[in-house]
Amino acid sequence: MSDLQPFLPTRKRPMKLNTLVTLMVCAIIASVLLVVFALYSVQITRATRDDVKDTALGIARTLANSPEIQRGLMQAPQENIIQPIAQAVTKRNDLLFTVVTDMRGIRYSHPNEALLGLHFIGDDLTPALEGKENVSVNRGALAEALRVFTPVYDGQHEQIGVVAVGISLNKVEEQIARGRLNAVWTILFSIFMSSMAIWGLVRVLKRILFGLEPYEISALFEQRQAMLQSLREGVLAVDIHGRVTMINQTAREILLLPSGKQTENASAPLLASLREVSKTGVARQDQEISCNGRLLLCNMVPVKSQDRVIGAITTFRDKTEISQLMQRIDGMVNYVDALRSHTHEFMNKLHVILGLLHMKRYDKLEEYIIQTAHNYQTDIGTIQSKVKSPVIAGFLLGKINRAKEAGVTLTLADECQIPDTASEEQVAVLITVLGNLIENALDAMEGQQEGEIGLLLHYQNGWLSCEVSDDGPGIEPAQLEAIFTKGFSTKGENRGVGLFLARQQIQNLGGDITVESEPGVFTQFFVHIPWDSERNIA
Repeated sequence: MSDLQPFLPTRKRPMKLNTLVTLMVCAIIASVLLVVFALYSVQITRATRDDVKDTALGIARTLANSPEIQRGLMQAPQENIIQPIAQAVTKRNDLLFTVVTDMRGIRYSHPNEALLGLHFIGDDLTPALEGKENVSVNRGALAEALRVFTPVYDGQHEQIGVVAVGISLNKVEEQIARGRLNAVWTILFSIFMSSMAIWGLVRVLKRILFGLEPYEISALFEQRQAMLQSLREGVLAVDIHGRVTMINQTAREILLLPSGKQTENASAPLLASLREVSKTGVARQDQEISCNGRLLLCNMVPVKSQDRVIGAITTFRDKTEISQLMQRIDGMVNYVDALRSHTHEFMNKLHVILGLLHMKRYDKLEEYIIQTAHNYQTDIGTIQSKVKSPVIAGFLLGKINRAKEAGVTLTLADECQIPDTASEEQVAVLITVLGNLIENALDAMEGQQEGEIGLLLHYQNGWLSCEVSDDGPGIEPAQLEAIFTKGFSTKGENRGVGLFLARQQIQNLGGDITVESEPGVFTQFFVHIPWDSERNIA
């Protein structure tokens, strides 16, 4: 993904994902293992000392209950009854010493025979002489040791002495070290298994993220968000369960949906179609959907991952905008065509004038010029004097020529007066409405001789009133309301959109449209829309 590197030219290059994950997981595992090792070491030390103490106590109690030890304490130390037994126990159990004393603390046994008959060294003997078992760490004639004391009783349960067993602290530490070594091996094995797990985790993450690094993903996400918000089309996506996962600002504006509001109720027809695409996996192109009083032109495609449908996405635009744009383009084209045709006609008239001048037929020349000026005032001059918007004037010129070609007269009433407006939306709506009404009138009078369409446009107090009438076959009373329904038409399939769009756009502006008709006599449409003239805007 080297093409993404220029996103961060002035910043320090972030760590790669495998490095970041490895360091983070290793730090966590190392911390956990360190705590575990510390706790385990404490437990091992405590458990080892307890085990050694219990072993020493077991040996001391066994000796204290031995009849030979009891009999030996009844004799003098020189009888040497206890010393052989104590030496054998010391050697067999790898003890530092096994000492038996009488109630005065005089030794009856000791690894160093020169100390026999001498007093035991250490105050930790005192509790045992009082009949209490005692455990301590102390140093006597030998090395420092863990010392265990237990009293010795005779047959009448009278205390006659004490058995002291000592284990070298070096041996205790050796056992503790062996336990810690086992813990170290366990931790090393845990580190090895954790390293393998980290390696596998990094590979899985890289595969899920298509080999992208985190900073590359964030850069792509920022680009995606900027792209979505800059689109003029609405974008809406759902997952396989039909939940909305993405919607851009344009989509919210088209659907009249404030930021933060749920989309379920506001765009139910659109979501229903999109969910159907996510279930079937079949794309839909240029589908028209009515939503929130607007006609949307939608393209829907399923979203797939590893050949499995995981949702659907749609891009859509308000078809009224497209229709407005087409009407504006149509009006400009008609205006240009009208000027072109009148240019050719004007050249022909100049040739006629030039010929009459050569022939010196001044009387005919005067008559011809007067007639030409009258025709100009009737056609172009009249329209330009009454309609100040060049786009609407060009549109009307085109429709007049279109009506002439169809054998119908399109007449602009003398009372017409339209000031220009800076609102492109109002101009587009007027062109859409007049275009649909005039075309419908031409279609209705097709094949009819000497048909006539009347057009009255009148501006007053910020409102523009339009009347379009024709002497065609008319509309049946039962159909007067149905004609504004999308898809309703008496002319065949794939029709019935024009009046629906016209009424929708008029209502969006805050205006209204009504119709009156008498079958076989006339049809008349009344349109009332707000009109911001240049004077009002100023």
